Amino acid sequence: MSSPIGQPRLRLPAQVKAGDIIEIRTLITHAMETGQRRTAEGQEIPRDIIKRFEVRFEGELIFAMDLAPAIAANPYIAFPFRAERPGRFEMVWTNDAGETRRASAELKLG
Repeated sequence: MSSPIGQPRLRLPAQVKAGDIIEIRTLITHAMETGQRRTAEGQEIPRDIIKRFEVRFEGELIFAMDLAPAIAANPYIAFPFRAERPGRFEMVWTNDAGETRRASAELKLG
C-alpha cells in the first residue's frame, strides 16, 4: 500500500516585474520509501516514491523532474523561471502507484 501524497506548499515571490528571474519553491509531504529497507520481521518494505514532478505555465510544460529513491522524504524542489507575463502555474506530483496531487498558483506582475 502506498503512502498518501500530502498537501503541497508553493511559494512565489510577492513582487515580480516583467523580465525578472524568480525562484519557484515547492514542498510536498511524502515518506519516499526507497524499497531497500525491511520491517522488524524481515519483510521488504516496497518502494513508494514520488517519481515525477511537472510544472506547466499557461498549459506549456516549463519544468519536469524524475525523482529517484535517493531523494529525501518530503521533497523540496526549487527552480528558476523568467517572468515575462502574468499567468497560472499548474504543478503535478505523481507517485509509484500512479496517484497524483495537483496544485496551482497565479503569477501576477507589478
